[in-house]
Amino acid sequence: MIDTTRRTFLKTTAATAAAATLLPGAYAAPDDTLRIGLVGCGGRGTAAAREALRADPKVKLVAMCDAFMDRLEDSLKNILSVKDVAAKVDVTPERKFDGFDGYQKLLEHVDVVLLCTPPGFRPLHLKAAIEAGKHVFCEKPVAVDVAGAKSVIETARLAKQKNLSICSGYCWRYYHPLRETVKCIHDNAIGDIAAMHITYLTGTLWHRGSDPRWTPMEYQMRNWYYFTWLSGDFIVEQHCHNFDKMNWVLQGKIPVAATAVGGRQQRRDPKFGHIYDHFAATLEFDGGLKVFSFCRQMDNCGKGDVNDHVIGTKGSAQLMEFAVRPTGSAERVFADPRAKSMYQVEHDELFAGIRSGKCINDGETAAHSTLMAILAREAAYTGRRLTWKELMASNQNLAPAKYDWNYPIETPRVPIPGTYKFV
Repeated sequence: MIDTTRRTFLKTTAATAAAATLLPGAYAAPDDTLRIGLVGCGGRGTAAAREALRADPKVKLVAMCDAFMDRLEDSLKNILSVKDVAAKVDVTPERKFDGFDGYQKLLEHVDVVLLCTPPGFRPLHLKAAIEAGKHVFCEKPVAVDVAGAKSVIETARLAKQKNLSICSGYCWRYYHPLRETVKCIHDNAIGDIAAMHITYLTGTLWHRGSDPRWTPMEYQMRNWYYFTWLSGDFIVEQHCHNFDKMNWVLQGKIPVAATAVGGRQQRRDPKFGHIYDHFAATLEFDGGLKVFSFCRQMDNCGKGDVNDHVIGTKGSAQLMEFAVRPTGSAERVFADPRAKSMYQVEHDELFAGIRSGKCINDGETAAHSTLMAILAREAAYTGRRLTWKELMASNQNLAPAKYDWNYPIETPRVPIPGTYKFV
């Protein structure tokens, strides 16, 4: 049960963080210290915890949760090794939680939750956190399937009703040079958007091996990237950043349909689960606008390419160069080597919003960006043109029937276009 003696309320104020009092929905300590809990203790979660601890003078990391205690202990050791945040850590043994239900126990001890598990768990954890009255930092992507994305949209609407924060890990929206670049595009510097070309071409990632002591569920959980129910496939887990920037530039415009191809040429070993290693997709929008998407995770393919090209009726823009190039006018470049880390800014603004009562809510936008990546994935898996209407009519749910270490989970077959069915 939640300790109701701690359920004092933060009053709305425009004062500084040091002078702020308790906000509706935040269960903070009597001295206004906001208690942070980390759910998901991998590299991204560990970094998010450090950034959260730097974001406000009166915060403390008091609880941690991961499916695996060894991951939790490694993360805690890492955080404690960083001098400027170590003094803000108070994670006692009784506030370390593991297993599939650890997040429920963690929620009893905190005011702000950092959700950094594999994305397959994001909708479930987000719903529980908002229902419990917690503010949330929610890593990207926010779902791996249609049912999960729809759940996030509903949870985001509940958060608005309760004046609770959902700050998304779609971090490029928090980078000042890119904010200026997109603002310039929105101010019609290059006219109407006619097309975009988005790329995420990189090398391969980690694999954590196997152990005969692991059950199939533990193997999949430890190597979560290679199973769509956990990662969404890499077009959703990684390339989603480009889809979010596309969504931002197009001001939330919804695609009509997607046509895509994809497959796996280097990831042939069964240890890589059933995900692809390359995708190419075309998203269609009303008015003839098209977005061309390319992503790849293969080694020995030369220099990578992570970019977003915007073609307008009066010029073009390169988002990763922070450059806007109107036809017949001088180029404008917003790159700034002094700009603060976008990872830090998202936490700074999250906690500032909590303190002021003007809570951030990125939930619906993040869900739509995630859905666009899911649309492209399913178009490639099926090999056919898939419409947004068909996508949203679905209740596709990739989660296993049971979260249990001994559940006999199987590895799905690699999706074969023309055979795979979108449900």
